Amino acid sequence: MKNVFDQTDVNELVSRINNLNSKSNNLWGRMSVGQMMAHCNVAYDMTYTDQYPKPTGFKKFMIKLIAKKNGCGA
Repeated sequence: MKNVFDQTDVNELVSRINNLNSKSNNLWGRMSVGQMMAHCNVAYDMTYTDQYPKPTGFKKFMIKLIAKKNGCGA
């Protein structure tokens, strides 16, 4: 897995993003390039801004359960 705190990995990731276009093969599932980039931006916004409400109660519990089960480190 790439480390966003390692400059070499960051340079590679930025280069890969800059090379995306509407004809790029989707190696990330069924999303188009635009959908995938929007998805990544929402995840960023949820983490670093208050644009979306934070999950509470049962939703928070389920997210923690799933993230830990899948090794996301939450």
